[in-house]
Amino acid sequence: MTTPAETPPVLLSGGNPQIAKGHGEAPVRAYIAAMPGWKSDVGQRLDALITATVPGLHKAVKWNNPLYGLNDREWFLSFRCYTRRVNLAFFRGAALMPVPPGPSRQPEVRYFDIHEGEPLDEALLTDWILQASRLPGVRL
Repeated sequence: MTTPAETPPVLLSGGNPQIAKGHGEAPVRAYIAAMPGWKSDVGQRLDALITATVPGLHKAVKWNNPLYGLNDREWFLSFRCYTRRVNLAFFRGAALMPVPPGPSRQPEVRYFDIHEGEPLDEALLTDWILQASRLPGVRL
């Protein structure tokens, strides 16, 4: 018989893990561990970059996305799984230089996609993360 702790998380459309809403390190770790295949390695690397770049970071999972901010109410970045990519959302991305390439219907939001086998440009990502952390956060 499987106990709730042993039950694997449900993967939603595109393989995005369904993780209970929560604040702190534990729900973010659970989300990353549940990311399917190569995406889990990308999630671990992203989390490590974000954590190393922004001191005093707050983390949460809401709407099946890990969120990163400087307090527990305002967020500057999230990511999620899709079928063929991991998608980073910079909530004030239009203010970043260079502007991340993925457009959004929301004027301030910009996206950056990571695909399997692509090397991470950690210098660019670190720069965007640092810039984003210095902008006002978004209440979600």
